[in-house]
Amino acid sequence: MLLLLTCLVTPLRAQSPAELAREVFAAESSFAAAFARRDVAGFAKFLAPEAIFYGGEQPARGREAVVGSWRPLLESAAPPFSWRPESVEVLASGTLALSSGPVFNPAGERTATFNSVWRREPDGRWRVVFDKGCGVCRCGGGQ
Repeated sequence: MLLLLTCLVTPLRAQSPAELAREVFAAESSFAAAFARRDVAGFAKFLAPEAIFYGGEQPARGREAVVGSWRPLLESAAPPFSWRPESVEVLASGTLALSSGPVFNPAGERTATFNSVWRREPDGRWRVVFDKGCGVCRCGGGQ
């Protein structure tokens, strides 16, 4: 009983921005791994119910729509691309994060950069709320 009371009155340990960034990095990495494994259910569990993914003519709005728009990619024999996080920034409040990194074609060539906004849900899990990629700039000249 004393242990239960202690748990109820002891505040949760605050996490540093670096700890939170590591959590988001791990979530993004696991999200990419689910895609690489062709695991539709595993992929879906990283999406917030109201997630918005850009990529077609119109954004896919909601978990089911995102999974539906990605289903051909998830059901292809081999992953048509891969990605990995390179940078993660977390708000001081610990509620939102931005992850970004390279997207590679099957030959391992960088073809794009992804940007995902993650939200920490009440259950403590990080889920994607926005995702948008952009092509690699081939403009040269250090700009």
